[in-house]
Amino acid sequence: MATIFHNYINGEWVESASGRTFEDRNPARWSDLIGLFPRSAAEDVDRAVAAARAAFPAWRRMPAPQRGEILRRAGDLLRERKNEIARAMTREMGKPFFETRGDVQEAIDTAYYAASETRRLFGHTVPSELPDKFNMTIRQPLGVVGVITAWNFPVAVPSWKIFPALACGNTVVFKPSEDAPHSGMLFVQTLIDAGVPPGVINLVHGDAEAGAALVEHPDVNAISFTGSSEVGSRIGGICGRLHKRCSLEMGGKNPLIVMEDAELDLVVNGVLWGAFGTTGQRCTATSRLILHEAVHDEVVERLCEEARRLRLGDGNEEGTDMGPLINQAALEKVQRYVEIGLKEGARLVLGGKRATGPGLDDGFFFEPTIFVDVRPEMRIAQEEIFGPVLSVLKVGSLEEAIEVANSVRYGLSSSIYTRDIGRAFRAIQELEAGIVYVNAPTIGAEAHLPFGGVKQTGNGHREGGWEVFDFYTETKTIYIDYSGRLQRAQIDTAQD
Repeated sequence: MATIFHNYINGEWVESASGRTFEDRNPARWSDLIGLFPRSAAEDVDRAVAAARAAFPAWRRMPAPQRGEILRRAGDLLRERKNEIARAMTREMGKPFFETRGDVQEAIDTAYYAASETRRLFGHTVPSELPDKFNMTIRQPLGVVGVITAWNFPVAVPSWKIFPALACGNTVVFKPSEDAPHSGMLFVQTLIDAGVPPGVINLVHGDAEAGAALVEHPDVNAISFTGSSEVGSRIGGICGRLHKRCSLEMGGKNPLIVMEDAELDLVVNGVLWGAFGTTGQRCTATSRLILHEAVHDEVVERLCEEARRLRLGDGNEEGTDMGPLINQAALEKVQRYVEIGLKEGARLVLGGKRATGPGLDDGFFFEPTIFVDVRPEMRIAQEEIFGPVLSVLKVGSLEEAIEVANSVRYGLSSSIYTRDIGRAFRAIQELEAGIVYVNAPTIGAEAHLPFGGVKQTGNGHREGGWEVFDFYTETKTIYIDYSGRLQRAQIDTAQD
């Protein structure tokens, strides 16, 4: 009999109002049913938002360092449960166990960082232009925050959003992806066990219907979303109409530039990890490899040789390098893009089809795939594929490489491999991306640094680091006049 899971609203595990459910299955072995989760709708979101709204006054009044202690305990629990959560995450969304352990570690780091920031929710004090007057700013929470996350980092990304939101004194309604609901539930359980009061964190499972209800709810003060640019654009439009604060982290088409002076062993290892880690299902995945013509052939040959050795399989089995795509729709999408690339005239030098064989036939496995002779205007060089497909473009100079790198609508992560510090700094200055790596691939993040992109990757806000705390707070400006008389600011200080 299938395990049945519930929403978490106002401190209780409850069914959806309709009783509808959806299946959560293992993408490496589709016959493996993890459980049934609530297919929530507007009524469930209403209950969760009402609980968050009711819990907000007491939570915001709790001294921020006390909130930080709860987050620190959540980090401790994540550390204790790291392997258990990672195993469950691998079963649910497919990436190998060594990767999901890293996912949980990122959440641990974020918990401790957010806890420490509760003692640094700084305002400013500034001198007044008038005598006997004191000026300052303080930061206050927004209210109820709706959090909608993708499935590919089902613990790390919620931690980027929820820990800072709670640290700042907000309450949260969290809707995880329907492709990774169990990971979201395990994450919320650590917050419950750490002592987060009822109503402060609420979990509502479901699909786009629940997400839309959360975005449009009049009592939700802010939305933080990670997902596709198309969905993010719609969310941004709704939030703009409703005057609701909104943070969007969306797609990427990330370039890795290799100059002729690069250390090629480092390049090959970096590209393998950047392109095929998480089966290419990262917004930061290395999806475009821009090679200087002097090293093009050697890098492609070595890269194909190493990629052929990658072992595909269940991520919970020892020795697996690359897991499955998340579902049948993702598999079909990747296959369509391979066909598009061939029709556009790119040359397939590795992979290009569904992987089959012992241990693979019940899952959504796709071979590591490499195209060469790719031109910048091709769709496989412009559009986010979200799979293990690498497009290789040949250039003759740094200037051409940067032009090609900037020729897409996205701007999340980027990379350059070179031993020339001048070239490195030129790339740092000129690449249109929120993140630039030098002599490292495009994937990876540290909890204490801002994460996000430009152009159609984001809307100007950042996850992580000190900047995310600005998103989750309002600035209040305060003037204290102790002069005992009316002072009329600019009127009294105006110079004729």
